[in-house]
Amino acid sequence: MVKSPEPDRISRRSVMKAIIAAGVGGVAGTGAYSFFYARRNLEVTRTTIFASGLPEALSGLRIGFLTDLHRSLTVPREDIEKAVTATMKERPDLIVLGGDYVTWRDPQYVDDVADILAPLTAPHGVFAILGNHDDERAMPAALTAQGFEVLMDARTRITIASESLDLIGLRFWTRRSTDVIPLLSSATRPTIVLAHDPRRVFEVAALNLPVVLSGHTHGGQVVIPGLGAIAARKFPIAAGVFHQMNTTLFVSRGIGTVYVPFRLNCPPEVAILTLAKRSDL
Repeated sequence: MVKSPEPDRISRRSVMKAIIAAGVGGVAGTGAYSFFYARRNLEVTRTTIFASGLPEALSGLRIGFLTDLHRSLTVPREDIEKAVTATMKERPDLIVLGGDYVTWRDPQYVDDVADILAPLTAPHGVFAILGNHDDERAMPAALTAQGFEVLMDARTRITIASESLDLIGLRFWTRRSTDVIPLLSSATRPTIVLAHDPRRVFEVAALNLPVVLSGHTHGGQVVIPGLGAIAARKFPIAAGVFHQMNTTLFVSRGIGTVYVPFRLNCPPEVAILTLAKRSDL
């Protein structure tokens, strides 16, 4: 009697080859998704920011917040134009630009990104700060030419419904507390501090100012399930709302990318922030 041939046995090497191939395929697929879709899948985030000592007249004030645009070879005009359109569709009362308009101070994109932002308007103005990727001459000049007020270690005051609101913009490269505290401590309440680096929240909280708006982290840009935003662990929070004493910090995931043109579990965002009074502790 002729025996039927036995089925081929799968060797350990074959199993490992299959696992590696699947892993490589999964990584390639994730990379393609992160590059072609996730990094350009803009979201509008609507968040209530509870501010200590906020007058009733300012409760409900809506702030459009765009940051970390990073206009570059890998961040096309269309991505930023989409963010501008989304912001204007929300009709915010005030607009804040949080810095890093280009990458590595690249001069070829300075006027271009300012031109893209030109349609931004709001009843109480558009205010900008600079990030660590922005130069301190050409970029503020380009933004100012579009009618935006650029705050470089400076304070401005706006009046809304007969109530005053101070905005303080901090330079990223002003690192010493002794250079920052005099500016912060002279502010009247309520005050919104615009600081590209979210670690400024600790200095701001020590002076009992109510709100800080920041970017810089990109939300981590790549957020790995179970591990989180590894690249942003040195910050108080990678994205969203953080409380330090009576101070509320909001960190935006931003719009563009840097280092690698990928986003994973961390979509770009335009933030629409609504102020509300927080019960003082």
